[in-house]
Amino acid sequence: MNQVLQATYVAFRALMGAGAVVILPIIITIVGLIVRLKFSKALKAGLTVGIGFAGINLVINLLSTNLGPAAKAMVQNFGIKLDILDVGWGAIAAVTWSSPIIPILIGVIFLTNILLLVLKASDTLDVDIWNYHHMAIVGVMVYFVTNNLIYASLAALFMAIITFKLSDWSAPLVEKYFGLPSISLPTMSALSSLLIAVPMNWLLDKIPGVNKINFSIKDAQKKFGIFGEPIMLGFILGAVIGLLARYPVDKVLSLAVYMAAVLVLIPKMTALFVEGLMPISEAATKFTQERFKGRKFLIGLDAAVIVGDQSVITTALIVTPITILMAAVLPGNRVLPFADLAVITFRVAMIVALCNGNLFKSIIMGIFTTGAILLAGTATSPVLTALAKSTGLNLANGSQISCFAATSLSVSYLVYEVFVSNVMITLPILIVVLAACWYYFGHVRKLKGIMEEAS
Repeated sequence: MNQVLQATYVAFRALMGAGAVVILPIIITIVGLIVRLKFSKALKAGLTVGIGFAGINLVINLLSTNLGPAAKAMVQNFGIKLDILDVGWGAIAAVTWSSPIIPILIGVIFLTNILLLVLKASDTLDVDIWNYHHMAIVGVMVYFVTNNLIYASLAALFMAIITFKLSDWSAPLVEKYFGLPSISLPTMSALSSLLIAVPMNWLLDKIPGVNKINFSIKDAQKKFGIFGEPIMLGFILGAVIGLLARYPVDKVLSLAVYMAAVLVLIPKMTALFVEGLMPISEAATKFTQERFKGRKFLIGLDAAVIVGDQSVITTALIVTPITILMAAVLPGNRVLPFADLAVITFRVAMIVALCNGNLFKSIIMGIFTTGAILLAGTATSPVLTALAKSTGLNLANGSQISCFAATSLSVSYLVYEVFVSNVMITLPILIVVLAACWYYFGHVRKLKGIMEEAS
């Protein structure tokens, strides 16, 4: 029996190690077969989605490999000295998948998804298994602190329920703003921002004068002509970041061209991704109408499919240098933004959709979101550092680490605190804010008219 379990664990780790580019086509093909697509069409859809996702990743890597070093150079140029290093979500994901309890937590998350679907408590069928690590890391950290597998499993269960419900509630945003019907995004690194953005959006709408400010990429195109086009915005913002990084002229121009390329290429990659999804979406709609009358299922995908939106990229490029400056002056912060600066796009993507592309509101809420990440990252760094060391991550003596994921995310931080310390404080806060999100998405802004009312 032990040999079978060991072999299963090794096979599972190997599949997860292949990443979403391999896992996603397999799962999409299986989903296609379940909803009665022919094998050839299901396979083609799966491969097309995989190719589109690979293309999106290539462009995101282009963004990361060029923006990342520039952001790091800005950190050095501004003379920011903080003692907790942001090592990036990738390193923490590796720590998560290395945990000995990860198969149990993944099982809890998967079964929770199925149970919620059966009970009609959620419509999201999460095929983005790779990003389970956003939910599982909370359970891993709870287990590390408490050595209690029940607490760890309950933490993962809480994270799963919250993730799938936020996915359901925000699906209309994904459809209306990003043009992705029957899709939800159970990626906590993107969804968590709604915990801050929803109440802030309500507040900004109540402030006279501020609620009249509405500036978007389309407005920039109208007012500034060619200089408002995405290609020029990318070039200009890239050049500004290069100058702040004190790059030589050739590197400033190189970064500017790469940022322009990102804004032009990623919508094309997203279109290919959507092309692969359409047969699955149509077949799934027909399948559910025939067998589950009145029921609509949502396919849960990686938020990478939306971070290439031009307003998302533009917001992220503006928020990035502001986050670096904020880190130096934010009371209580000790995190030095570093590796995850290049993925701020994920943190602001749903904010942009919530604001219907309003850059002013997106930037304001993006700043508050990254500020919350810095503070939660500071608070949970000692445990995350000890956990990383226990899995063999090589850290210099005395150094502490954090990232813009794990328990630095607002939702994850509150759930973590519920199980390890301040349950009487954090649980009510979590319940109140989630109730506000539920009220906002489910009642104030009806599903069909959500974007029209927001504009």
